[in-house]
Amino acid sequence: MSTATLSEFTPESGTVTMFSTTWCGYCKRLKLMLDKTGIGYTVVDIEETPGTEELVKSVNGGNAVVPTLVFPDGSTATNPSLKDVQERLAV
Repeated sequence: MSTATLSEFTPESGTVTMFSTTWCGYCKRLKLMLDKTGIGYTVVDIEETPGTEELVKSVNGGNAVVPTLVFPDGSTATNPSLKDVQERLAV
């Protein structure tokens, strides 16, 4: 299995890609906050999408930490606050 690349998951301007799992409480909380503020996102389940767990590990020092977000500029953030997401998207 090959590792996915960030460029495959870089979102459009004003939105984010969220690497997640179905059981992650932090992911559920962030999704609710994004929904309330109208920030668009695409969810990628790292347990279901081949190569994405390895990608998440590659940007998190070897750990499969979710939520990990990808921003339109290709940068990432692990378990960011809503404020962090809003600030990164405003740039």
